[in-house]
Amino acid sequence: MLISLGAVVGANARYIVGVWAAERFGPAFPYGTFLINVSGSFLIALFLTYLADRLVADPAWRLILATGFCGSYTTFSTYTLEAMTLAREGSYDLAALYVLGSAAVGLAAIAAGTLAARLI
Repeated sequence: MLISLGAVVGANARYIVGVWAAERFGPAFPYGTFLINVSGSFLIALFLTYLADRLVADPAWRLILATGFCGSYTTFSTYTLEAMTLAREGSYDLAALYVLGSAAVGLAAIAAGTLAARLI
């Protein structure tokens, strides 16, 4: 039940961010999924580091925030589909930028989330 509560919020947040990004930046590049995956990387690191390092929190929070919210908010399956679609359409440069950029910026977001949690 706890995972479901987090998942409902995460899925709705994913939808809102995805629509916002498409309206703001257009459909030529999957900006929404990129932003969602990067911010999800930041948030899972922030949540888990803060819960582990700063709080003596009930383990239920890990289920709600990490498994539920971040699990439904982030979009690896959509990310891989969009990368393949870009490649199939002949946009190899955009596909490579998307794959490599998502990995690099996602790792940076993990580091930033961990640092932010430790500074709180």
